[in-house]
Amino acid sequence: MGEVFQEFFVFVGLLVCLVYLVKCVRFSRYIVLHFWKVLPRSFLQSMGQWAVVTGAGDGIGKAYSFELAKHGLNLVLISRTLEKLQAIAMEIEQTTGSAVKIIQADFTKDDIYENIQENLEGLEIGILVNNVGMLPDFLPRHFLDSPDEIQSVIHCNITSVVKMTQLILKHMESRGKGLILNLSSGSALFPWPLYTMYSASKAFVYTFSKALQAEYKAKGIIIQVLTPYAVSTPMTKYLNTNVITKTATEFVEESLNYVTEGDEICGCLAHETLKIFLTLIPSWALYSSTFQKMLQNYYVDYLKQNIKDK
Repeated sequence: MGEVFQEFFVFVGLLVCLVYLVKCVRFSRYIVLHFWKVLPRSFLQSMGQWAVVTGAGDGIGKAYSFELAKHGLNLVLISRTLEKLQAIAMEIEQTTGSAVKIIQADFTKDDIYENIQENLEGLEIGILVNNVGMLPDFLPRHFLDSPDEIQSVIHCNITSVVKMTQLILKHMESRGKGLILNLSSGSALFPWPLYTMYSASKAFVYTFSKALQAEYKAKGIIIQVLTPYAVSTPMTKYLNTNVITKTATEFVEESLNYVTEGDEICGCLAHETLKIFLTLIPSWALYSSTFQKMLQNYYVDYLKQNIKDK
């Protein structure tokens, strides 16, 4: 019996070593790709003539629109504010020569998809970027103290991903190729108190994307979920950029290096490194009232400083 237990523990030890070896190899690839772009420039264009970007009016969505246009794709930009879409479309057409269609849609509503589908008819869509999302409140708050926007968050962060994927994936399947990038969040990787609704909605995107990739990978379709941490955008009140907090353009340019690197990425090397450190912190520390208070104080001070600077 003693020998059986000994062999079992040796097997478990070897298995753990193998898991960490795989993680080390994967992380080393991020380091290589951070400094050396190996993805052929024509790869994204080979997916199809058109790319669809939701939430294209600002931040990460806007950055994806410009970057994909630089790679030779035509764009369908979908967002709520028509004036922003028109300005971005004009700039993309003038600077890159790509064709741009715009669709005005409010993703906090659920009656928009028939119109979107009609406007996408006949387009060879090779890339879908499910970027649109909303943060109910930038300040961390307890659930009952948060703005009562539950249905809007569900429609914008969850329904939009499911419905847009449903509209476009079937055409990708018939063509045997396509790329879907779903923007989740680092807060989806474990429950994030004080951002409960946002964290939970992004966890749905994370799980939905990984399960979908398992279903459609063999059919030639790449479905990748991105779990970034801090990116300076209007939604995050233009957080001050640093080694960890990226501009939207920096994040997008780097994230496109990793589109063939698996079903889940953070999107940039800095955030992959941060994820590793966060997994070392015990959950009791993250969920403690002390940590939550520190988080609240940090963002309150940040907003006060921003208002003072303006």
